[in-house]
Amino acid sequence: MRERTQLDDAVTAIRRLEQGLEDGATLIELGEMEGDAGSIREGEEQIRAVQVEAARRQIETLLSGEADGNDTYVEVHAGAGGTESQDWANMLQRMYARWAERRKYKVDIVEWSEGEEAGIKGATLLIKGHNAYGWLKTESGVHRLVRISPYDSNARRHTSFASVWVYPVIDDRITIEIKESDCRIDTYRSSGAGGQHVNTTDSAVRITHNPTGIVVACQQERSQHKNRATAWNMLRARLYELELKKREEKANAEAASKTDIGWGHQIRSYVLQPYQLVKDLRTGAQSTSPDDVLDGDIDDLIEASLAHRVYGGAEAVEDID
Repeated sequence: MRERTQLDDAVTAIRRLEQGLEDGATLIELGEMEGDAGSIREGEEQIRAVQVEAARRQIETLLSGEADGNDTYVEVHAGAGGTESQDWANMLQRMYARWAERRKYKVDIVEWSEGEEAGIKGATLLIKGHNAYGWLKTESGVHRLVRISPYDSNARRHTSFASVWVYPVIDDRITIEIKESDCRIDTYRSSGAGGQHVNTTDSAVRITHNPTGIVVACQQERSQHKNRATAWNMLRARLYELELKKREEKANAEAASKTDIGWGHQIRSYVLQPYQLVKDLRTGAQSTSPDDVLDGDIDDLIEASLAHRVYGGAEAVEDID
């Protein structure tokens, strides 16, 4: 049923584009015949709207990867820098949650680690919706924030880093075999909100996959059994994402990679003071409204990075101070 809905949406969209183009051209033709400038303007506006919609649909054709249609996990981790970086990590997870809400996707918090004074040390979101992984897969990497810190009494400018890691939820059609002997399973007490029962038992579960070093954690449920099952699913998803990445590398495709959370590894910079600018260092795409970007308006940045991943483009983009 989901595949049928997707195909129906694609066919309907093409027909709507065709009809819009035809209607716009007819309005312009009639306007020219009758000397009606209003009809000509209306037709031109309609064709411009068709052009914008066609460009958006063209970007969607880039989402043809094996797992692009799947739901996705988004992990955010604070870099070095204490409270400032932890606050930045919280701002980033909110940005992705707001982006998902704008698209009518469902967002669940799978794991949450509170910061020492403010913000978060790390969090894992589960975003459910058509093409969720496809849209967000190029967001993996280090994100840099420059601002006057609200936690600095001297009001100095600070640079903070946080990493984002995006990997797809895998369904029952994909089999990933994991030897339990290759894994270390730890339990611990959940942190953050969740009712009086959550913090009184070791309900949270962390699984470390020794051969790859991958670590996943879940504290979403009050039941350790449910958290354990979710953590295993997350580990399968991470190993699947790792396999996809290996395939991409073999095909000489650019793959998102997790690197040191610090200077020289960032994929995007967000400057709030003394001027306002967001710049993607892979594509050169920019926004002069960081507040809108941090409120989830990141479609233009995502589309540019998806197009760059498929077609290539800007090289050696200079970072901003």
